[in-house]
Amino acid sequence: MLDGVSLDQLRTFVAAADEGSFSAAARRLKRTQSSVSEAIANLEAQLAVTLFDRSGRYPKLTTEGGVLLADARSVVLGVDCMKARAKGISGGLEAELAAVIDVFVPITAIAEAAHAFRRQFPTTPLRLSVEALGGTVQPVMDGRVSFGLVGSLPTLPAGLLAERVTNVGFVMVAAASHPLAVLSGTIPRDELARHVQLVLTDRSDLSVGREFGVMSSLTWRLADLFAKHAFLLSGLGWGGMPLHAVAKDIAEGRLVELSIQDIPPGGLQLPISAVYRIDAPPGPAGRWMIEHLKQCSNEVPVRPPVDGGMKV
Repeated sequence: MLDGVSLDQLRTFVAAADEGSFSAAARRLKRTQSSVSEAIANLEAQLAVTLFDRSGRYPKLTTEGGVLLADARSVVLGVDCMKARAKGISGGLEAELAAVIDVFVPITAIAEAAHAFRRQFPTTPLRLSVEALGGTVQPVMDGRVSFGLVGSLPTLPAGLLAERVTNVGFVMVAAASHPLAVLSGTIPRDELARHVQLVLTDRSDLSVGREFGVMSSLTWRLADLFAKHAFLLSGLGWGGMPLHAVAKDIAEGRLVELSIQDIPPGGLQLPISAVYRIDAPPGPAGRWMIEHLKQCSNEVPVRPPVDGGMKV
C-alpha cells in the first residue's frame, strides 16, 4: 500500500524526527499528540518499517527510520519547491526585483545576467546588494529582497527553500612572501594554527557562536572580501578566497595556493544556491533570473580563465 503514503504523513514524520518527540511535533504542526502518533503508526504500517524505537522516554529514530528520513525530506522539499514556484509564476510581475548576492559569486557574472534581465524586463528596476555569511540570508528572512544567492553560510534557518544554482571554486592562499608559501608538501593543521588566518566576519547575528572554515586561533576578521584580498596580498595572513578572485594573482606569482590537510588538491567547490522564503517565493522576474543563472551555470569551468571571465 505504498501508493497510499500521504504528504501529511511524511511531514509528520519529518517534524517528529526534527523535534525529538511526538508531543513537540504536535505543537509544531498545531495538532494533537494522538493524531501525530496515529499518522506515524499508519506510515510505519504502510511502509512495513519501524521508524521510531518507542522503548525509551522519547521516541528514537531506528536505523531504518534514519535512512528513510532523508527520502521523506526530499519529497517534502520537492513539493514545497513546486508549490513555491507555482505561486511565484501565477503572481503578477514584481514592481522591482531586489536580491542579495553572496560576495563569493563573481560580480561580473551577475552583471552579464543583469544585461539579459534588462532585455527581458525593461520596465522592472533591479536592486542588488552584496553581502557575506548571514548578511545574504537576513534580508531574505526580513522580506527586504525576493531571493539571495547564498554560498558562504552553510546552514539555513527554517522557513527557507534553497535551489542549487552553481558552484564556485574556493582555495586557501597566502602571499608569496608568507612563511606558509615556502613550505613543501601538505601543511598540517598545527602549523596553520601558528599563523594569522584572515576570516570574513558576519554583519548579521545568524552565525553567532559558529565558525566556518576557521583553522587557527589567531584570526583577523574583516567584513569586506576586497579588504581581505588586499591583506592577503600584503602578507598579513593566510585564508580562503573564491578562485575567480585570486586566479590572476596565483598565475602571476603574487599569491600561492596552499596545500592543506583535509582540503582536496585544487581547493573546494562551494555550492551557490538561490534562497527564498517558502511563504513569499520570487515572482515572474525573480523566477526568470534564478532559472537564467542556472542555465548559465552549465558553462562554469573548473578553473576559470586568468582574466576572471568565469560565468555563473
